[in-house]
Amino acid sequence: MMRSIEAAAVHAALPYGKLVQHLRAAFRSTGGHMPLRSHFHIEDPDGGAGGTLLLMPAWQPGGHIGIKAVSVYPENARLGLPSVTGSYLLLDAKTGTPKAVIDGVALTLRRTGCASALAADYLARRDAKQLLMVGAGSLAPHLIRAHCAVRRYKRIEIWNRNRFRAEAIAEKLTDLNAAIAVVDDLENAVRAADTISCATLSREPLVRGDWLRPGSHVDLVGGFTPEMREADDAALQRASVWVDTRSGALKEAGDLVVPLKHGLLTAEQVRGDLFDLCRADAFARGHDDEITLFKSVGTALEDLAAAELVVASVMANE
Repeated sequence: MMRSIEAAAVHAALPYGKLVQHLRAAFRSTGGHMPLRSHFHIEDPDGGAGGTLLLMPAWQPGGHIGIKAVSVYPENARLGLPSVTGSYLLLDAKTGTPKAVIDGVALTLRRTGCASALAADYLARRDAKQLLMVGAGSLAPHLIRAHCAVRRYKRIEIWNRNRFRAEAIAEKLTDLNAAIAVVDDLENAVRAADTISCATLSREPLVRGDWLRPGSHVDLVGGFTPEMREADDAALQRASVWVDTRSGALKEAGDLVVPLKHGLLTAEQVRGDLFDLCRADAFARGHDDEITLFKSVGTALEDLAAAELVVASVMANE
């Protein structure tokens, strides 16, 4: 039976804490296949910026095949449309039979937030109290809630170029047991934060290395092409750097590609990835004053694991 699973059901099936644990188990496992995602630029015949089509496959022999198709159109916000849309197709790996088509945007929002929270569970100070969210797009509330699933933040600040959008995100978080504030001074907010999570489409660095306080953790999510940057070279040089996957982040993320190209960072200086963190299953911060940085570009393993959890939850409730 082929199931069609809408966004509301996806969100209901993926509580943040539960998905963090499920992703942890997925990164501990072996035997899956995750080719690098394919990027295609879609031209706008009217001269606009166009968009990007991303295809992300993954499969486990004897388990499932998953394929996510995502479109990213940064200028859609001007039209009142979402910048990111997508669908996820889950198939039986033994027969190739489709099992479900799942709302890809909801799946991506949940798994992306929880992948960052999973990394923070190993890298952020255990006593972290103040979280800064840089960016107020659709990912922002999910990143905040996911981070709150692994640390007890007492204060959450949100910065965005458009203050109105930051205020709209803040209104969605009033149920959290934390003080929520919209801030205009990014430098002061970074200097005060224990954890800084960034989810923007910026092509110029927003977070400066000389702003980072000792012991802070930086979570870079938004940049998914070599032309995009959310942190400057100094931030990469000051921090212990970790990634979601080496194969993806070292080739696709401008935050790493640029300093690697200029010799300011070497591949050997990247401490490890989510496979290393989860399989060691040990707190990875060396000391309280260490600055840690996690760069994610997304991996199809996260989508596959989340999709399997969604389908299992839906089937259990039928």
